[in-house]
Amino acid sequence: MTLKKNQFIHFVLNRKPAKKMQFLLSGLAIGGVSLVAFLFSAYIGQEGVAFILLVTLSVIGMFFDIVPVLVAAVLSALIWDYFFLLPRFNFRVGNTEDKIMLSMYFIIALVSGVLTFKIRQHEMIARTQQEQEKTLVLYDAVLNSLSHEFRTPIAAIIGASDNLIADQPLLSPSDRKDLLSEISKAAIRLNQQVENLLDMSRLESGIIAVKKDWCDISELIYTVTLRLENELKHFELKVDTANNLPLFMLDYGLIEQVLFNLLQNATRYTPEGSSIRISANVTDPGLQLIVTDDGHGFPQGSMQKVFEKFYRLESSGTGGIGLGLSIVKGFVESHRGTVILENQSPRGAKFIIEIPTDKYYA
Repeated sequence: MTLKKNQFIHFVLNRKPAKKMQFLLSGLAIGGVSLVAFLFSAYIGQEGVAFILLVTLSVIGMFFDIVPVLVAAVLSALIWDYFFLLPRFNFRVGNTEDKIMLSMYFIIALVSGVLTFKIRQHEMIARTQQEQEKTLVLYDAVLNSLSHEFRTPIAAIIGASDNLIADQPLLSPSDRKDLLSEISKAAIRLNQQVENLLDMSRLESGIIAVKKDWCDISELIYTVTLRLENELKHFELKVDTANNLPLFMLDYGLIEQVLFNLLQNATRYTPEGSSIRISANVTDPGLQLIVTDDGHGFPQGSMQKVFEKFYRLESSGTGGIGLGLSIVKGFVESHRGTVILENQSPRGAKFIIEIPTDKYYA
């Protein structure tokens, strides 16, 4: 019975109409759903319409090619702007909050369409390789993670924007500042997830261009800790760099993202008040970076899996979609380096990065 069900799903997902028909059907789907939503817009509101259009876009992504999905994403954003955002029936957005909401919707619509299409591709490959059940579990995990990671900041943006719009005469300057701060934090969180997805897309496509130059590792560490200042203030941060570190020939941006992801991972999975340590040393091949914490460490069975795409610990209740460490591995390997994860004794985790590179003593 299960085999027949899988064969039926495989048949439906692979039986695609011609490209012109895909454009027509996706346009009709977005248009039809928008028409129904417009008739009931007084009851569901513009935020509800946005979520309905995103769900419709995800369904389209399950069956059609990537180009019709992207066209449908752009069309849905234009329709939402023209028919549902105030002032209606033009493409002019009335205030800053609505501009932020429209920008976030456009980004999420594109990412949702692309990700749904990518997941469908992975499902078809996995079925060919007789890995149907594993792929379905991955699919559910990714969608659940994305649902949480996108819905939470979107809800914060919508809630803060609604308060700014509806209660503007009653808000003090301090209240307005707090609400704008919430919008900014939520937008940054969304941006981080989008950047992770784009980085993973670059890794998968093989278009990572390593642009090396002389880098000051102490400056790089300072830059990353400054970016994570709000998260790191709840921990005891220790930075240990060797005296007279040379300059290293590296891609500053890629290594900065490596260290950022490792530190962010530590702040998410380590109890507040714990110690997080960063050390940088010179080795014969080049550079050694070590990030350690005194948290709970990792289960033995997950030591290698943590570097896989979309993998998250089963016991984890924190945010994230499971891309941070896989990006770390990809960016380090693009430098011909290695990253190793170890559990410390008596507790904690230790990430060791070694990159062969030229050195310059100023």
